[in-house]
Amino acid sequence: MDTDHTAADNPWGLEPLLDVDELAAYLRVPISTVYDWRTRGLGPRAYRFGKHLKFAASDVRVWIEQQRDPEPPSSSDGR
Repeated sequence: MDTDHTAADNPWGLEPLLDVDELAAYLRVPISTVYDWRTRGLGPRAYRFGKHLKFAASDVRVWIEQQRDPEPPSSSDGR
């Protein structure tokens, strides 16, 4: 996710927003998967502008971190 934008790229100083296509491409999942996650309440938080969904880069980062598998338990038998 390229969020290194200059002031010229983002004159308003607002956080970058990704659309559904960009989010799916970044995560390397089908677009339909993003929509499925939305209907099941599993995906990152989104903003709705009319019929358009937009995802804040920071919300995507938080959601990705929440998807991380927990650390495996350490083996007690010394292996």
